[in-house]
Amino acid sequence: MRRWTGLLIMLFAIGVTPSTVRAASFDPFDAAGIDSEPGAQIPLDLTFQDETGRTASLRSLGGGRPIVLAPVLHKCPNICGVTLGGLADAVVSQPRDPDFVVVALSIDPHETPRDAAASLSALAARQADGPSRSYHALVGTAEAVESITGSLGYRYAYDPELGQFAHAAAVAVLSSEGRLVRWVYGLAPTSDELRDAIASAQKNRVGGLGERLILLCYHYDPRTGRYTLLINRLVQMAGTATVLILAAAVVVLWRRERAVRSGGQ
Repeated sequence: MRRWTGLLIMLFAIGVTPSTVRAASFDPFDAAGIDSEPGAQIPLDLTFQDETGRTASLRSLGGGRPIVLAPVLHKCPNICGVTLGGLADAVVSQPRDPDFVVVALSIDPHETPRDAAASLSALAARQADGPSRSYHALVGTAEAVESITGSLGYRYAYDPELGQFAHAAAVAVLSSEGRLVRWVYGLAPTSDELRDAIASAQKNRVGGLGERLILLCYHYDPRTGRYTLLINRLVQMAGTATVLILAAAVVVLWRRERAVRSGGQ
C-alpha cells in the first residue's frame, strides 16, 4: 500500500504548478465579466476625446440614434481588433444603411486620440469602402470610462505583472436615451443578432439577457505569439483529468492486489 500512497501523492502534486500559484494571485475570470441587467441607464453627457482629438460625448455622437458601444483597447495585443472587425462585418451585412452609431471606447485611460485613430484605420483597411461617419473611437479619463463601464456592469482589471487588461469581448447596444438594451457577446456578432438588438433599441424596448458566453481578452504572450491563459487552462483541465484517471487506476490495482493476497492466504 505504501507504494500506491506515494504514487497518489506524486500524481496530485502535478496539479501544483507555478501557473496555479499565479492564477491564485490574479484570476481574470473572477476579475472580468458583465453583471448589469438590461435597462441600466448610461450617462451620455460625460466628455471624452474622439479619434481627431476633439471633445465628444456619447450623446453628441449618437445624435438621437441607438449606440453600439464596444469597450476595447485601441492598442490591444489580444483580440480587440478581431472584435471590432467582427462588429464591422455585422454592420456591413445589414440590409440597409444603419441608422445607428458605432463607438469603440477605450478602457485604458493612458491611450490617446492617436491610438483611437489607429483603431479606425484598421477598420478602414478591413472594409472596402472604409468606415463611415457612423464609426467613432473614444479615449477618456479613468473616472469617465469607469462611470460608463460601471453603469453597464462591465468589469475589467489590470494585471500589473503582465501589463495587460483582462476584459470581456462583447458590445453593448444602447437606446438613443442611453439605456442598455442588450449585450451581444463574443468576437463576431451575427448580422441577425445585431439587427434584432438595434431594432429593439430604435423602439426603446429593453431585451433579454441573451446567451452569456463570456470570452476574455487577456494574456497574449508576444514572445510566443500564443494566448497562454487559454492554453494554461486547457493544460490544467487535461492534467486534472489525467490525475483522476490515474488515481482511479491506482485504486483498482490496489484492490486487485489485496484480493490476490487474500485469496492466497
